[in-house]
Amino acid sequence: MSAGSVIARATLVIALINLLSRLLGFIRETVIAQQFGATGVTDAYLVAYTIPYVLQSVLGMALATVVVPIFSEYEARGQRREAWQLFGTVTNLTGLAFIVLTSIGIFGAPVLVKILAPGLNEETAVLAQELTRIMFPMLVFMGLSTLFNGLLNANNIFAIPSFSVVAANIVVIISTLTLGEVMGVQGLAVGTVLGMVVAAAIQIPALYRSGFRCRLSFDWSHPDVRKVMSLMLPVALGVSVNQVYIIIDRILASGLAEGSIAALNFSNRLILLPIGLFVMAVGTAFYPTLTRQAVDPSAGDMAATLRRTFRMVVMMSVPAAVGLIVLRHPIIKLLFERGEFDARATEMTAYALLFFSIGLVGQAANVILTRGFYALHDTKTPVKLTVVTIIINLIFSLLLIGPLKHGGLALANSIAALCNTAMLSWFLSRRVKKLWNMKMLGFTFQVLLASAVMAVVTHYADIYAQAFFAAYGTLGLAARVAVSVSTGAGVYLLASLLLRMEELFIFINYGKRFLASRLR
Repeated sequence: MSAGSVIARATLVIALINLLSRLLGFIRETVIAQQFGATGVTDAYLVAYTIPYVLQSVLGMALATVVVPIFSEYEARGQRREAWQLFGTVTNLTGLAFIVLTSIGIFGAPVLVKILAPGLNEETAVLAQELTRIMFPMLVFMGLSTLFNGLLNANNIFAIPSFSVVAANIVVIISTLTLGEVMGVQGLAVGTVLGMVVAAAIQIPALYRSGFRCRLSFDWSHPDVRKVMSLMLPVALGVSVNQVYIIIDRILASGLAEGSIAALNFSNRLILLPIGLFVMAVGTAFYPTLTRQAVDPSAGDMAATLRRTFRMVVMMSVPAAVGLIVLRHPIIKLLFERGEFDARATEMTAYALLFFSIGLVGQAANVILTRGFYALHDTKTPVKLTVVTIIINLIFSLLLIGPLKHGGLALANSIAALCNTAMLSWFLSRRVKKLWNMKMLGFTFQVLLASAVMAVVTHYADIYAQAFFAAYGTLGLAARVAVSVSTGAGVYLLASLLLRMEELFIFINYGKRFLASRLR
């Protein structure tokens, strides 16, 4: 089976689980919005959540990214047992490091909140400090869960790590409806921690079946432990770009109208839907193949794998961005406008979503391009480009926050993401020969043309659907969104078929083989 077919198969499996996870994620956000709205209480929760989340995302995701190529190297040398011994030690050191950071975070909550959200009023800031103390222990479990995710992916196990997010969402939803009702936002904070505990625990049986054993080893002197850490630190700086965006947004938005932080959060969740559903699935599925090709050219053409994966991501992310722009108001109203989440909150969130959508394709493409560098063990180039990207984001945030308020922060994110895509593409093409070719221009034209046709048809379909279903309340709104989204997706699919996009036919052909094998 070709590398493209392997990636397509794994992508479909992960995408199905991610679909469930994202649906539950939206139910989680809907429940939180209904209970607490886009208010100062929600702002306080998001500030408290941000601090441990950023630390985990920077350190945990960097470690998980480094795991795959190093484990692949051991396996290529026939040293699987030694690989598990190494990562048993890494797991112990990781847990210890996160426990120390958690202790510091709990005692330093007032200072951390003041740094992250200096513009909060006193009441909201005090609440954010209390929630920070409650939620900081989730850093330990989030970090271990992410490491376990990387170890399982290195062993070509994708379903269980993806399902761990599903389990965490279920716990948070139940906690919001139960503990949140009794304890208020503090109950939501407790439930968030419990969700992360479940996410880590659910992966342990699969790890043990794969060969992982827990031993109390803290051998920092092991040469490959130091190699993991040395590779991890520059990757952490590279991964930090999205987290720095969040920090900049929190700091600047804390001085804007109440609910601005919440509006940015809810709109960003919608942007993360196509990224989490498809892009992360593709990125997770193709990364082990890419690392093998980087080590052993006989395993396949690395340039072709990168190029095809990049095109798959662009083919899906451009129409997703266009669709969110066209349908942003009815989608947000359907998902969030109930309970404490009122029409003002809908308008604020839709405003931010408009500007976030512009950079969706950049955010999606960067996932693929950055992993191309990591597969080559080049962690320095993405870091250097990250520094430039952060500066771009900060400059545009300061320029645009005045005239566009929180929408300016969203637009600055988009501009920075697209600039990062351009820089990553240029420098990666210098490392991977024949990465880009003239076919990319034709492909780009195909995607833009199909998306433009989709946008026009979806706009008019939504106008007619709104008029037809206006008298049926929430059910009518759901029908309106369903009809508009289905129409847009159908038009894009038809246009893609007529334009004969090659990447679309890869999935179609795999789907045919999959169904044929199940019907035998």
